[in-house]
Amino acid sequence: MAKTSLGMKENLEALLTYVLGWITGIIFLLLEKNSKFVRFHAMQSTITFLGFTIVMFILLFIPLIGWALNLLLAILGVIVWIVCIVKAYQGEKYKLPFIGDIAEKRA
Repeated sequence: MAKTSLGMKENLEALLTYVLGWITGIIFLLLEKNSKFVRFHAMQSTITFLGFTIVMFILLFIPLIGWALNLLLAILGVIVWIVCIVKAYQGEKYKLPFIGDIAEKRA
């Protein structure tokens, strides 16, 4: 794997874009200037987990059904998070459905 503008291996830096969800996604979007691979993962992390956060926040205000959907979305979010971390560390440009294409265009 190549080194990034921050001096890390690309796969490790891509993994780090997912660690704190959209927060680390934004941080690496701001810091990483050279690696398109890392910028893709940072953008995908930002879009995906900011979306999860917003939808889950809204669901909190809907009694019972919203709370149940919130729990299911949280479980889905953890699964997506783990898959993205593993794929990034393996050096794969793994694109999530729909979001991956958006992230690719914007990164």
